[in-house]
Amino acid sequence: MADEVGPPKDRKILVAVDESEESMHALSWCLKNVLFCGNYKDILILLYAIPPRAVYPTFDNTGHVFSSDFLAMMLKYNKDAADFVMQEAKRTCKEQAREVKVETRIEHGDPRDVICEMAEKLHVDMVVMGSHGYGLIKRTFLGSVSNHCVQNVKCPVLVVKRPRPDDFRSK
Repeated sequence: MADEVGPPKDRKILVAVDESEESMHALSWCLKNVLFCGNYKDILILLYAIPPRAVYPTFDNTGHVFSSDFLAMMLKYNKDAADFVMQEAKRTCKEQAREVKVETRIEHGDPRDVICEMAEKLHVDMVVMGSHGYGLIKRTFLGSVSNHCVQNVKCPVLVVKRPRPDDFRSK
């Protein structure tokens, strides 16, 4: 008795993107190696998290050091950066996988929390993200977004490491 092949299933794949080469490498790797595998109709969700702004206390403990004009400029910069990253990510998708349906999300908050929350809220089947490849000391002080997501997201998380320039493995 042969297995019946039904209509393609919808599969949601969330790809976390930021300004780094590592996130764009992870996106490209996903487009080449994850999409269209099996009997799926993939939906790619590109997620950019605008990190919270730092608040520096002043001597009078008001919590504000910068003028409202400066804060507005920083918010505009963050939005412009997010828009630029999304444009580049969508261009990459169009070049490498024309048929894939792409959705975009720009959220505010700590990237660790945003990725975990969006993965659950959107009921994604997989999260794909790059790894900055920090060493032990940087990871200790800065934290590892990918490690946090691997530990806390309820669906599979694929962490794509960028090959080192001196990595001569065959392709």
